[in-house]
Amino acid sequence: MVDLKRKRGRKPKNAGSDSGGGAETAVDEGAVSANPVETATNGDTQTHRRGRGRLRKVEEVVDRDIAASPERRGHRFPDHNHGELTATVLSGDLRHVAELATAAAKAAPSMDAVVKVFCVHTDPNFSLPWQRKRQYSSSSSGFIISGKRVLTNAHSVEHHTQVKLKKRGSDTKYLATVLSIGTECDIAMLTVNDDEFWEGVSPLEFGDLPALQDAVTVVGYPIGGDTISVTSGVVSRIEILSYVHVSTELLGLQIDAAINSGNSGGPAFNDKGKCVGIAFQSLKHEDAENIGYVIPTPVIMHFIQDYEKNGAYTGFPVIGVEWQKMENPDLRKSVGMAHNQKGVRIRRVEPTAPESNVLKPSDVILSFDGVDIANDGTVPFRHGERIGFSYLVSQKYTGDDARVKVLRKSKTLEFKIKLNAHKRLIPAHIKGKPPSYYIVGGFVFTAVSVPYLRSEYGKDYEFDAPVKLLDKLLHAMAQSIDEQLVVVSQVLVADINIGYEELVNTQVLAFNGKPIKNLKSLANMVEACKEEYMKFDLDYDQIVVLQTKNAKAATSDILAMHCIPSAMSDDLNESCF
Repeated sequence: MVDLKRKRGRKPKNAGSDSGGGAETAVDEGAVSANPVETATNGDTQTHRRGRGRLRKVEEVVDRDIAASPERRGHRFPDHNHGELTATVLSGDLRHVAELATAAAKAAPSMDAVVKVFCVHTDPNFSLPWQRKRQYSSSSSGFIISGKRVLTNAHSVEHHTQVKLKKRGSDTKYLATVLSIGTECDIAMLTVNDDEFWEGVSPLEFGDLPALQDAVTVVGYPIGGDTISVTSGVVSRIEILSYVHVSTELLGLQIDAAINSGNSGGPAFNDKGKCVGIAFQSLKHEDAENIGYVIPTPVIMHFIQDYEKNGAYTGFPVIGVEWQKMENPDLRKSVGMAHNQKGVRIRRVEPTAPESNVLKPSDVILSFDGVDIANDGTVPFRHGERIGFSYLVSQKYTGDDARVKVLRKSKTLEFKIKLNAHKRLIPAHIKGKPPSYYIVGGFVFTAVSVPYLRSEYGKDYEFDAPVKLLDKLLHAMAQSIDEQLVVVSQVLVADINIGYEELVNTQVLAFNGKPIKNLKSLANMVEACKEEYMKFDLDYDQIVVLQTKNAKAATSDILAMHCIPSAMSDDLNESCF
């Protein structure tokens, strides 16, 4: 099977030996850890899950500054210094070259709105959740929009400590404030309080969703130099893409313009000089060249309007079901579908979804908001194009209503359902918050997330993590909004826990016979325990038994030995007694 890797473009500087942590030392650095991307394509599989499916290996590329080199030009561009076309151009379509050159020329007046983003990050330490990792710095791109706001990628300012912006041709860096981060769509909104920053710059205007073969120009500050860079190409594909940042599936553009490390957050212009997207990731594969991906304007406008409407980012809603294609004629007959009826079969309904009491397994979804769904799960998009029906869902906002027509036992029914954000048992992101933990008797308990698995098992965690954890990552559904998967992360060795030292990343199922709902409930039960012994039921039929009084007494000494400030994280400390 072909191993497809997508890389993302932000440009961190060395987090290694410099004692200052945030020093902007130029070094070259490669790929860091990967997210699990599980892509449900339109034609490859018959079984589909929203946000889940077949694993595709991806990687984030952290861009570190490299010694300055001349700005790169697209190989199909005229050489403006010599007024001649390159040999590659001479053998190609000159009209196509002219279109690209025109697009670049019209984008030029808007380049002053493109800014360079400097960020100092301090990532959480999942192995030692009571502290953070050493800070490091990165650079990426962004652009100014109306309302004195700047857009960039969410991964460009992830776990930010400080963000600064620099305008084109300026030698001043301005402190920025992060207004909102959209983890699912990989977009962040910033602002600058200094009025001087906004002087002499016109905000970019957004254009419509481009068509196939439309010329696009990507502008930003990628690896290879410090000045602004321009690459051009055409739109080669429009479909539902897997967004690397949190494995969300949203509308995306594939272009053949180079998107390199540091381009992240930069705008993509059409031939009218209007912004039609944000560069955010690229395909890394030995058989592929110059395949980049752009967040299109419908997704951008959804993020902006969500923020303006709610004062915060609330996310993209989901319908909350797993579905199956109905392309087999015998399968359609077995559920009572007429010859002219089409749709997809519901496999499972998420218990946390608002419509869990309305939609049922084996229902066939015939239409969503009046748009008929085909047997392969697609809906009409534009002339000659079809797209996954999740696109219709992603156009809605969290809390919106939608009309769904279903076939149940040969009867057609119509329901009004409420859409909500996706609740994963193992979340794909912690949204900038520090990880939660609880310690008693040297046992470190924490909640599992995808960043936690990546921290523990590296970028290949989808192969190296315990099978039971991976099974829950891919297939388990949360039974309630606040449910978490709690594990014994490690055991801080002490006399009280002799014999348990080798326990690591093992799920906690129950405490003194009571099921564990989340980390907070475990901490509350342990703190309130008055019984002589504490018994933890773990996965793989293991148990841990500690004498309650001795374990609690030993906890303070263990914390002091390992210089741990508290037995629980701040979010738990507020609710425990």
